[in-house]
Amino acid sequence: MKVLVVGGGGREHALAWKLARSPLVREIIAAPGNAGMARFTRTYPVPAHDIEGLARLAEDQECDLTVVGPEVPLTLGVVDLFEQRGLAAFGPTRACAALEGSKWFAKDLMLKAGIPTAAAVATTDRDEAVSFARDMGYPVVIKADGLAAGKGVVVARDEREAVAAIDDAMVNRRFGGSGEMVVVEEYLEGEEASILAFTDGQRFGLLVPSQDHKRALDADGGPNTGGMGAYAPTPVVTPEILNAVTDEIIAPTIEAFSSIHGLTYRGVLYVGLMITTDGPKVIEYNCRFGDPEAQVTLPLLNGDLAAIMLSVVNGELDPSSVGVSPGHAACVVMASGGYPGKYARGKVIHGLSDAEAMEGVTVFHAGTDLVDGSMVTAGGRVLGVMGRNGSLADALGRAYRAVDAITFEGERHRTDIGYRALSRQET
Repeated sequence: MKVLVVGGGGREHALAWKLARSPLVREIIAAPGNAGMARFTRTYPVPAHDIEGLARLAEDQECDLTVVGPEVPLTLGVVDLFEQRGLAAFGPTRACAALEGSKWFAKDLMLKAGIPTAAAVATTDRDEAVSFARDMGYPVVIKADGLAAGKGVVVARDEREAVAAIDDAMVNRRFGGSGEMVVVEEYLEGEEASILAFTDGQRFGLLVPSQDHKRALDADGGPNTGGMGAYAPTPVVTPEILNAVTDEIIAPTIEAFSSIHGLTYRGVLYVGLMITTDGPKVIEYNCRFGDPEAQVTLPLLNGDLAAIMLSVVNGELDPSSVGVSPGHAACVVMASGGYPGKYARGKVIHGLSDAEAMEGVTVFHAGTDLVDGSMVTAGGRVLGVMGRNGSLADALGRAYRAVDAITFEGERHRTDIGYRALSRQET
């Protein structure tokens, strides 16, 4: 079959890479794609948010399946539009994508369904938000209600930081309309983890648990980013915790869509967790694959991704088709200097071929372009360098050796991906 992959980041490169390994897939096209994806797909300059343009492209190219990578087209209703036109698309409908599009929608669903999560309140009034933060006690979490590209969450250690975060969202409108409402949330102590599940609205199959590194700098310093690296599996998710997540979070979440909202959630469900002394609690949901979690979970997926996605779309998922391969995968993000703030573009990337020739290494492109025959930077997160091997230390070693082979002006990356797991192993 012919598959359209929507998006142009590292997640979408990983999705296309995995789909290309399916015997069901004869051709992949991407919109808009990136320079790395263009090596094995045909790319079309249709922005991911242009859902009408994407539908026309899928019709013109006679695509059998469209896989939607980013959250924006999902929240705009791209799957609804495709269904109206008789086109198969993997991902939740607009109503279901509110799980990520609105932090309060997600929180309200959890509270009504009894899913373990942090206490929270929401408001559209700036002064009330400040008062809520003070009453909640510090540290406290301030979240822009809507989409903010992974940058709308601030852990405020005191009132000064809380007021600054609230004003940033509600007064300065850093996130546009997404900050008109803020969610003030209890701070949870523990270690974070991510679990992704394929679901057809009734049944579900889990990918391997992973751990993202959202802070820009080593030792979790600096501002939040879209993600500076990830690894899988993560030892913080023990078999007992995984059972608790399955029974107390994932199954009730899928059921709550039906029982509370009368909806069927189909696609991939991303659950961001805090593993606390009281057990796992939800800190966020996403309605699509994580980035960079996709770059480590998809390489460890033992199953035909195209077949799994088709079964989800058709409401016929066999959970046993979602298997987990042995070993570990680790991804290190190479970013432009200044990210997640302002950064330069057009810097020539050197050493890609040397890195890609290394055994057990795959380089996923996130923000690249091909200009006059040279690969150049075209985004904040430029590359996701993935290493895979039997142990986490070996997988990280492969990834970092490949990172050392690649250079571009202003490049920076975290040097401590997987440090929590390595520390736990040493202990």
